[in-house]
Amino acid sequence: MKDYKKECELYERECIDCGECEICDLDPKKLCDNCGNCLDIRDDAVIKIDKIITEE
Repeated sequence: MKDYKKECELYERECIDCGECEICDLDPKKLCDNCGNCLDIRDDAVIKIDKIITEE
């Protein structure tokens, strides 16, 4: 079995288990719990249609 080494999520290096990637982006005192508050996610989207082209 090969000795697999994890890559660091934040830096160009091998993972050293520092835990920095587990820290919340909004509150550096807490661990990330995947709440998604740091992401700009919308429930809806708007698309503007300029024209409709049909083949005749």
